[in-house]
Amino acid sequence: MASNYSWVLAKARSLVMLILMSTILALTCLEGAMAGNFNQDFDITWGDGRAKVLNNRKRLSLSLDKGSGCGIQSKNEYLFGRIDMQLKLVPGNSAGTVTAYYLSSQGPTHDEIDFEFLGNLSGDPYIVHTNVYTQGQGNREQQFYLWFDPTANFHTYSILWNPRTIIFYVDGTPIRVYRNMEGRGIPYPNNQTMRVYASLWNADDWATRGGLTKTDWSQAPFTASLRNFVANACIWKSGKSSCGSNSSEPWFSQELDSGSQARLKWVQMNYMVYHYCDDTKRFPQGLPPECTIA
Repeated sequence: MASNYSWVLAKARSLVMLILMSTILALTCLEGAMAGNFNQDFDITWGDGRAKVLNNRKRLSLSLDKGSGCGIQSKNEYLFGRIDMQLKLVPGNSAGTVTAYYLSSQGPTHDEIDFEFLGNLSGDPYIVHTNVYTQGQGNREQQFYLWFDPTANFHTYSILWNPRTIIFYVDGTPIRVYRNMEGRGIPYPNNQTMRVYASLWNADDWATRGGLTKTDWSQAPFTASLRNFVANACIWKSGKSSCGSNSSEPWFSQELDSGSQARLKWVQMNYMVYHYCDDTKRFPQGLPPECTIA
């Protein structure tokens, strides 16, 4: 009886291991299928060869030297979506540099949703600078420190943009929310298509300590890496959305649940370093209207 039991137990363990290995393999294949192909998804728009597609088109490097930075833009235009990108930022002394990843339309009344990563002196934390433009007007900055070293490994930075809200995520944790308050007369980006952009450039006139710390060009070239671009989004082609007049995708109506709201509060209490709604000196005529709406 004991030997039969041992045999059954061994078989059960083997079956569990087989299921586990099959699941891991399936998830690995799924991740590979979802990860973007940079040659298919993006055009390199500037930089004279400083942006390079690597690793069978699954990875992209952006470089900055004293001559120039570089940038890319998505081939597709989107009107709402969940956009994910993994980035590994410039290591070491990156003061004066900015690695940008954002959505933007075109023209003087453009809309824009920004992640900008402000470089630092070696050992100092990066600042994540976020902003939202509507109809050409920005001035809605929020800034955060990160709770990890963004230069050591890749991390996922996501923008959820739907008719109700914009949510900035870091590794699935929300750090900022910008809600649609058009009913209160506050513009919201919901009628201009946007492309996805990424770039690495010199901004030592403002990026590090308000421009006090300049770029040390002896550290150049500065390099950031991107991978695993995923766009669960409504593609705009020939004047039409791939989602039609609506979408049944969960992200299209997604808002924060109670658990996500708790994580958002944790980030904002512990890692926020600037909020435009707290900057009364900047707005002597009164804070922007969304700042006074609970």
